[in-house]
Amino acid sequence: MQRRAKDRQPIFVSFSGMDGAGKSTQIQSLRTRLMEAGLRVSLITFWDDIARLTHLREVSGHTLFKGDKGVGSPDAPINRRDKNVRSAPMTLVRYFLYLLDAISLRSVVKKALRSDADFIIFDRYAYDELANLNLHNPIARAYVRLVMILVPRPHVSYLLDADPVQARARKPEYPIEFLHFSRASYMTLNGLIGGMTVIPPMPVQDVERDVLQHASKHLPSFKNHNELTEHFAGGPDRN
Repeated sequence: MQRRAKDRQPIFVSFSGMDGAGKSTQIQSLRTRLMEAGLRVSLITFWDDIARLTHLREVSGHTLFKGDKGVGSPDAPINRRDKNVRSAPMTLVRYFLYLLDAISLRSVVKKALRSDADFIIFDRYAYDELANLNLHNPIARAYVRLVMILVPRPHVSYLLDADPVQARARKPEYPIEFLHFSRASYMTLNGLIGGMTVIPPMPVQDVERDVLQHASKHLPSFKNHNELTEHFAGGPDRN
């Protein structure tokens, strides 16, 4: 396995999208392919490694708003009550919490970029919080611009698009109306800040192919990039 040169920063990508868009599947696929190619890969999850006051936020969802705990599945759907609560007081709370998370994210990214990893993958990013806001509101749009000054931009920011009905079938946690709102909000966010790599809804292997192709564009920074690019060019059918 090759070691990263001290004068070369890791390549840094993030995955965003509505619940049920397939982020976990694509993150695992990309991570596996990178490690098979001999690269050091670090995975950072937003809720576990970046978000602040997580216990308070969980209590709010379960106790104050009577939302279900756990992760929904097709065999065991749940009804979560957290980011889909759209009241004005909750919007103010989100402004405070998301700013704390942005400051935390900035610190985590700086630390990660000093590590010996070749690739750093973020499971969700600041975008996933900003997409919860009413982005047609001028105050929310100004807030988004402030947060984007604070947080570093990944080399690639994947936005996995999905049909809300299919997304809810895979991960039944939020009402379909909220998923429609969420999808539209992600697209509005991309129009506001730009620079996100939108992967349209399509079969899992096709999404995997597109993700790999975008990731491989950054491989020339490695000494054996020709070998790695050839490895990636094989696409998802690697058996």
